[in-house]
Amino acid sequence: MWRIAKDSAVLDANSSYAYLLWCRDFASTSVVAELNGRIVGYVIGFVRPQAPDTVFVWQIAVERSQRGRGTGAELLHVLLNSVAAQGVSVLETTISPDNLASIAMFTSVARTRDAAITKRPLFDAGVFPDSHAPEDLYRIEPAVRTTEENPR
Repeated sequence: MWRIAKDSAVLDANSSYAYLLWCRDFASTSVVAELNGRIVGYVIGFVRPQAPDTVFVWQIAVERSQRGRGTGAELLHVLLNSVAAQGVSVLETTISPDNLASIAMFTSVARTRDAAITKRPLFDAGVFPDSHAPEDLYRIEPAVRTTEENPR
């Protein structure tokens, strides 16, 4: 996971240690895509303590060689289907306005699930201590449907 984030050249790569802890402590809200025993994509998230019906997607990444194959969207569908049993019905994530690929992917997931997607500013660039772009909050709801209605 760390390698994919680092190689992306666009994600905020956390330390390798952080990814190991994430997999240990948030395994129920994280999904990996494997190809021939190698991780080629992942989504990591957590159920928000202040909103237990909401899974927040912290980071999603797909190895360059696997992009354009629907892997990212499939990871999100697997995550949403797996957290439904926990009472989660909303997905939140933040996306910088220039990340058109992520905006398109999350919009596609909402459309496939027949859910609404909304956007609002969350963090202005001025709150970051570095040259980070602003982050908009995207919210998909209802992100989870009954098993009979769930796509994928």
